[in-house]
Amino acid sequence: MRRIDWNALGADERAAVLRRPAQAVSDTLRAGVRAIFEAVVARGDEALRDYTAQFDGVSLDDFEVGAEELEAAAAQVPANVQAAILEAAARIEAFHRAGITQPYEVETAPGLLCQRVQRPINRVGLYVPAGSAPLPSTALMLCIPARLAGCAEIILCTPPRADGSADPAVLLAARQAPGVRVFKLGGAQAIAAMALGTASVPRCDKLFGPGNAWVDEAKRQAAQRPGGIAIDMPAGPSEVLVIADAGANAAFVAADLLSQAEHGPDSQVLLLTDSAALLDKVAAEVDVQLARLPRADIARRALEASRLVLVRDIGQAIAISDAYAPEHLILALREPRAWLARIHNAGSIFLGDWTPEALGDYCSGSNHVLPTGGAARAWSGLSVAGFQKAITVQEASRIGIASAGPCAATLAHAEGLQAHARAVELRLEQAA
Repeated sequence: MRRIDWNALGADERAAVLRRPAQAVSDTLRAGVRAIFEAVVARGDEALRDYTAQFDGVSLDDFEVGAEELEAAAAQVPANVQAAILEAAARIEAFHRAGITQPYEVETAPGLLCQRVQRPINRVGLYVPAGSAPLPSTALMLCIPARLAGCAEIILCTPPRADGSADPAVLLAARQAPGVRVFKLGGAQAIAAMALGTASVPRCDKLFGPGNAWVDEAKRQAAQRPGGIAIDMPAGPSEVLVIADAGANAAFVAADLLSQAEHGPDSQVLLLTDSAALLDKVAAEVDVQLARLPRADIARRALEASRLVLVRDIGQAIAISDAYAPEHLILALREPRAWLARIHNAGSIFLGDWTPEALGDYCSGSNHVLPTGGAARAWSGLSVAGFQKAITVQEASRIGIASAGPCAATLAHAEGLQAHARAVELRLEQAA
């Protein structure tokens, strides 16, 4: 990892330090994803089969996981993993159930009642990556809030394994949403299938889930197409930013950095610290721990675009973090909660030495589907609300139209919309 003194850099150099690696190939991504969408539009399932053979190395006649394969998944998952899935699911459900948005109503004038009610999105499309490692945890993070929201149809796509099957742990986790339909499709072609619909894959109303840069771009393009569908958020290559002081445990910090670096070569990890000594210790720990990792080659490639940054003080580190808007932010500080109010842009925050980001990835209960690429400036992590839509309702009685009608008529005339005004005034005349 490259070591940098932030205060020795100019503005352009600082911007380069915070640039995500995926941005360097954005033109190539856009063109490649556009070609995939056009192929799926033109050739439907045939294009999906071709892309599955090209990218996943397997030929499939049917994409959908049958009932037999779904039922057999449990027998293929070790008992301890099954128990961990159930334990994590219970925490995830508890957290998300507590955060369900409640309907409300208020009388805004005598005889005028306004309400806000929640309705589930009918058909949702979930994407669970499995490129270099299957992610049953992501299936939990998507399926549980979708079920709690009451979505009528849940479609889940996940890449096939080399033998043409879906990962059994992913299937077991997906069963947290009874009735889920699972399709063995990966990458941008899976997003295109759920966005456009084919003979095999239903067109969905909204897409959810993280993925690599291709998946992230595919979701963007899906939303931008004429009549395009909604997406949960920009959720591409994983990233973590750690802010640490001199008292931080260097081994912990290094482990946190590597836990994100092993996601993929386009992941990015950053350390900001006001301690040169800690920076040196973390750099040494990264080298030691990296040598022991089975996915060391992947992590090493991610570390090429990662940085160890020396800052003036923790306040400056907080300001840099807010400009970067990380997906994950770890505060390895002696009093981390004291800094919480100053943080405005982050997907999820992990306070203190004993809260690794990996805890949130699996079983703390919060959702690990989070905005990436700086989208945390305006987007939130996934919740049950993402699977619902809010509808407002209003009801006026004779008293209500008499109370609020003159205000509406006055504003309508002020805007030059006489038909609006007349719709109110006719009722005022009758209500008098």
